[in-house]
Amino acid sequence: MTGRPLRADDTFVHRPGTAISAGTSVLGVVVSLPEPLAQLMVEWRGKCGDPQASLVPPHVTLLPPTEVPIGERPAIRMHLEQVAATHPPFDIHLTGTGTFRPVSEVVFLNVARGGVDCELLAGAVRSGPLTRSLSFPYHPHVTVAHDVPTEMLDMAAEGLADLHAEFRVEAFTEFEQLPDGAWAVAAEYRLTGTPR
Repeated sequence: MTGRPLRADDTFVHRPGTAISAGTSVLGVVVSLPEPLAQLMVEWRGKCGDPQASLVPPHVTLLPPTEVPIGERPAIRMHLEQVAATHPPFDIHLTGTGTFRPVSEVVFLNVARGGVDCELLAGAVRSGPLTRSLSFPYHPHVTVAHDVPTEMLDMAAEGLADLHAEFRVEAFTEFEQLPDGAWAVAAEYRLTGTPR
């Protein structure tokens, strides 16, 4: 079964009134940020007035929110286990900010190193039972502010322009969206593939 994209912008947001079919759940797969970097991103999203600050854990997206039949969850879990077993751990280096403006009102942290690893991992995740298209070409990043006033986007872009952070990615996380729009961890998958 192919996953059904939920939104045209491929982002982890809660839009009240979005219809979810009976017998389905909404999943997303991400590389989670470690602490204290994750908390710093939550604080920045809150400072910018982003309503998703407390609902969306900071991350690099591998699979955007995707509606899947509940009956497919065992096959999805097996698929994600196989993906994790064939991809090795890797390093991510985040540096400075970028934006998708004017196409989308988003400011993000750039993935300066580890982007190719994210692309390979995302492509593998979005196959098999999670095959789906994307509305935009895949671009690994960490969202800092989304759909907030221009001055808040500018504040985030300027305030984090000199940020540099490096961390080791040893796993990816499957999230399930709750009725209130928050995301709960469904499973974590350790990367155990042979280093390239």
